Amino acid sequence: MVQVSEIRTKPPCRREDALAVTRRLRDAGHVAYFAGGCVRDTLLGLEPADWDVATDAPPDVVRRTFANTQAVGAAFGVILVRIGHSHVEVATFRRDGQYLDGRRPRDVQFTDAEHDAQRRDFTINGLFLDPLADGGQRVIDYVGGLADLSAKVLRAIGNPDERFAEDHLRMLRAARFAARFALEIEPRTEQAIVRDAGKLIAISPERIGEELRRMLTAPTRALAWPTLDRLGLLAPCFRFLPGVDRAKAAPAVRSILLALAPGSPIDFPLALAAATLEIRWHAAGDGPDIRSLLVAAALHDCHRAMRRCLRISNEESDGMTRTLAGIASLLDDRYPSLAARKRFAAGATAASSRRLLDAIAAVGLHEQRIAQLRQDLSQLDGQDVAPRPLVSGDDLTAMGLTPGPMFKAVLDAVYDAQLEGRLADRDSALDAARREAAARAGR
Repeated sequence: MVQVSEIRTKPPCRREDALAVTRRLRDAGHVAYFAGGCVRDTLLGLEPADWDVATDAPPDVVRRTFANTQAVGAAFGVILVRIGHSHVEVATFRRDGQYLDGRRPRDVQFTDAEHDAQRRDFTINGLFLDPLADGGQRVIDYVGGLADLSAKVLRAIGNPDERFAEDHLRMLRAARFAARFALEIEPRTEQAIVRDAGKLIAISPERIGEELRRMLTAPTRALAWPTLDRLGLLAPCFRFLPGVDRAKAAPAVRSILLALAPGSPIDFPLALAAATLEIRWHAAGDGPDIRSLLVAAALHDCHRAMRRCLRISNEESDGMTRTLAGIASLLDDRYPSLAARKRFAAGATAASSRRLLDAIAAVGLHEQRIAQLRQDLSQLDGQDVAPRPLVSGDDLTAMGLTPGPMFKAVLDAVYDAQLEGRLADRDSALDAARREAAARAGR
């Protein structure tokens, strides 16, 4: 099983530094090309996030050729070369051995470029680019990737069942690539994913979480979300979420996630808040009031489930839960007071909760309430919604009160009065605290 420590973010890499690595390997008598995603992105007219080099030089030769290297995956032929302002990933052409865990091969055999291309996932990722020939435009294509790029088709290399059996995560990558580049998934490739979707549970939650993070935060989630559903990948991704086995992504007009800031990037906690709310709502058949999914017990179950599903960070899981909890009081039967609205607006996730409220209204739920909230909350924009309290716990202690549950009740009542403008100075606030404490003591 892949552990979280194995998930690594590639350091920055500039084309000119990758080109310098390629030229030095070629000068030493080796074959060396740009490989993988940077070739695909270049052909699509996009700016690659990084530049990878593939070569016939064995890892030990790569390490001898460059002064500053790190073996980040030497067993698989991957060496990180530090050069210029970059960390360039250099991989030796390889053929993979048997896959035992649905993620990595047991061993590899170093080979040539043609066989290396055959072991990759999709044809659009199996291309090489020779940056030193034909003005840097010479593409080496052993798998039909150029034709598929031109036709906007995502196709597994070779037998798709074998590709997905080797690495189950490729099924999620298929959904991500299809959405990101607006590609049609080739029928045999799609059918294999649908057949094998359940195998995704063998992949570490961290890996699944990272793929979803990349898919659901981008504007192209409008394509990714229904694609995940069509391929049968929602249930394995969110397998611990209550009701997920009965859920399907909603039609676009009823999708909370797709109604959320369409065309704009969003953060992952907000994406998860919308996605989990949508799944649980539709799992219940759209029947119950969505507010029943926002009570404390339901949010606790959701929080715990997503931690298990995706191993998201505390910051992300807390952000998701607070975003959902933030709208619970606003949708209560009793319209929130000015103090409650100010407390909401002062919260760290208020902006996310407001965007989620807009999405809920967009699918036809609580439209009148949310329209009124939108108007009232907008009037608070630019105001100091969290002024320093006029009364503190020390003040209550000085009055002779014993710290305990009543402390918070008194402080909350006085602060609410302050937020609503009923108390404007410290003396009146202290008097109000004494009256509130006496009233509660007499109950």
